[in-house]
Amino acid sequence: MKKQNLKQMPSIKNDTDAEHFVESADLSEYDLSGFSPVKFEFEAKSATLNMRIPQNLLNAVKVRAEAEGMPYTRYIRMVLEQAVTTRE
Repeated sequence: MKKQNLKQMPSIKNDTDAEHFVESADLSEYDLSGFSPVKFEFEAKSATLNMRIPQNLLNAVKVRAEAEGMPYTRYIRMVLEQAVTTRE
């Protein structure tokens, strides 16, 4: 189906609406171009980290985290996860 013929996603206000949509919708008919991947954090946070860094580095991290739309502590955790899972 061409992009201009695609339907817009409906507004889903509650679980009942979501269940009905999932049961009856053909997602190939909808414009999903505005969607982005979401990562859910299920693992319990059982350890803590305390470190001293320069104030300007913390400020830069906070700016970057805000641009990503997340708290700076979650941003730091994400960067650490990427660092240990990325292979060169």
